[in-house]
Amino acid sequence: MTNPGWGGAANEGTPPQPRCVRHPDRPTALSCNRCGRPACPDCLREAAVGYQCVDCVAAGRRDVRPVRNVAGAVTTQRPTPLVTYILMAANVGIFLITAAQARSIMQNQAGSKLFADWALFPPAVVDGQIVRVLGSGFLHFGIIHLAVNMFALWVIGRDTELVLGRARYACVYFASLLGGSAAVMLFQLGAVTAGASGAVFGLMGAQAVILLRLRRSPAPVISVIAINVIISITIPGISLWGHLGGLVAGAAATAGILYGPQLLGVGNNREKAVTVGWVCLGVVMLVPLAVIAIRTLQLRASFGY
Repeated sequence: MTNPGWGGAANEGTPPQPRCVRHPDRPTALSCNRCGRPACPDCLREAAVGYQCVDCVAAGRRDVRPVRNVAGAVTTQRPTPLVTYILMAANVGIFLITAAQARSIMQNQAGSKLFADWALFPPAVVDGQIVRVLGSGFLHFGIIHLAVNMFALWVIGRDTELVLGRARYACVYFASLLGGSAAVMLFQLGAVTAGASGAVFGLMGAQAVILLRLRRSPAPVISVIAINVIISITIPGISLWGHLGGLVAGAAATAGILYGPQLLGVGNNREKAVTVGWVCLGVVMLVPLAVIAIRTLQLRASFGY
């Protein structure tokens, strides 16, 4: 005797169990709360309400606008001041080369071909040795000079980089370096100068502008700048004009980024504000380059080239 409720014919009316859209071989009774598609446990992620599939989670992340700071840089939970570390490594590496060539860490400028080829000497720039304009910013007179500048770069550079973002920060750094070289070309024609001090002064100026933009007191930074200017004046052998040129260029470049969009009336449009900030930064960077070029042509004419 048989039971008509058993057998293959009775199971034909049961609907098949849904399959995971990403794993068709896996039957599942679960589904995404956002798109409604069936998904296995491996393809679901806990959401504020219920669970969502990995595709919807990824789409949601793409739709979320990144958080930006006052300079337009994207902020992250664990930012790394990578550019500052790279600049420090470049300065230390070049110092080690000069020290190896001179066989001295205290008198590395004596007997180093790299130091002789890169130190900023305006008549040599006029003669066509343009590499000195940038290269001099990575040279240092002895280990103490290097240590002081690298410590200042480590303290000041990290915070400045996190506010401006890596690309803008690098541009401000090199604008400051160029500003220092331009000032030396204008006012210290017979001097031989080297060091990252001009760029570091530029970052001090950048920090002062950032604090003003954030409506915080720039007094601590201004005090440090004032002390360093006094030191530059009172101690022989320090390039005051190189420091001041870097300070002005760094402050102007940062002001272009932070205040340029407001002055041109696009501060409320994030995309346009970032673009205008870049344009202002580019203009500021061109100024010291133009000064160096004009001064070089002027000196060539006076030297009879």
